[in-house]
Amino acid sequence: MITWSPSKIKAFQKALLTWYDTDGRDLPWRRDHDPYHVWVSEIMLQQTQVNTVIPYYNRFMDWFPTVTDLADAPEERLMKAWEGLGYYSRARNLQKAAKQVVEDFNGKWPRTAEELLDLAGIGPYTAGAIASIAFGEPVPAVDGNAFRVFSRLLEIDDDIAKTQTRQVFEQVIGTIIPTDRPGDFNQAIMDLGSSYMTAKNPDSENSPVKAFDQAYLDGVEDQYPVKTKKPRPVQIPYFGLVIHADDRYLMEKRPSTGLLANFWTFPLVKRETLLTGLEHPETVTDEELVTLLEHEVAETDGLKLHLTPRSGKQVTHTFTHQKWLITLMDAEWSGDLDLSYFPGEWLTASDFERLALPKVQDKMWQRVRPK
Repeated sequence: MITWSPSKIKAFQKALLTWYDTDGRDLPWRRDHDPYHVWVSEIMLQQTQVNTVIPYYNRFMDWFPTVTDLADAPEERLMKAWEGLGYYSRARNLQKAAKQVVEDFNGKWPRTAEELLDLAGIGPYTAGAIASIAFGEPVPAVDGNAFRVFSRLLEIDDDIAKTQTRQVFEQVIGTIIPTDRPGDFNQAIMDLGSSYMTAKNPDSENSPVKAFDQAYLDGVEDQYPVKTKKPRPVQIPYFGLVIHADDRYLMEKRPSTGLLANFWTFPLVKRETLLTGLEHPETVTDEELVTLLEHEVAETDGLKLHLTPRSGKQVTHTFTHQKWLITLMDAEWSGDLDLSYFPGEWLTASDFERLALPKVQDKMWQRVRPK
């Protein structure tokens, strides 16, 4: 790892911030230093591109203009505001943290990164971003951009897939971040990482900090950052049950914990569940699988159905560690369906416009909805 002298650090700060003052992105949450605005934008930007976030952010602020409005919002409306961004636990943690600010801090935000870590859903990066941008604390905000930028600038060989590597970068950046403009510095690093120092096809030749980019100068920037590959998501086959009567669909309310908690979905049955206990599961035919599925639904939910495969490809959706492969199965309501043991109810097509739908559910609905 390369180390910089105090004079080089000063020169880097000047080059970076001069560029940022001229060419930094004009984003709606940068027009003030309100911690609420910084916080909401940073949570939205996790796993989501800036251009996608902007309309969501603007609508969110229209619906919940203050932290108190967010704390008091009905969960259904909050989920609708978040629909399409995915990772819905982020939205739930937003509301939990908003209630903490209102109830535990009398509506006044904690002003240091260390204190901000006590709020639900706020980790080291978000705490650093809020503390530096809103309150001027000279702490780094280490995200993917910061890992990429500083690993190339200083040829840091530590594996960023390892948890302990964050401390290495925090210590290094802590010696470089200016005390007078820490928020602008962190935002400039974000902009640099999304423009000249991107993961693929960087434009380092025209970068405002080219002279400080040691990996570029040494012709090895494609080797940074060092990161071991994540294992591929595990594929999990499901059956999705499309039980319908006219414009009504029998929907299941997911449990309050786990993946897609509290959301409405078409009933889902794991293929593995049907094969558990069979002596030779590999010999089961597609027709036998349908029979097993009908038996499972009858045993578990008390629903006696005649199921037929819906034409078309499987619906697929990838979560962080799982990839769902969903075969849609049709069943028409027979008129005497007993819902005593079923954790759900009939919903109409118009209900789908009102309810927040997880992305995988929306994919299923787009295949099913009347054209």
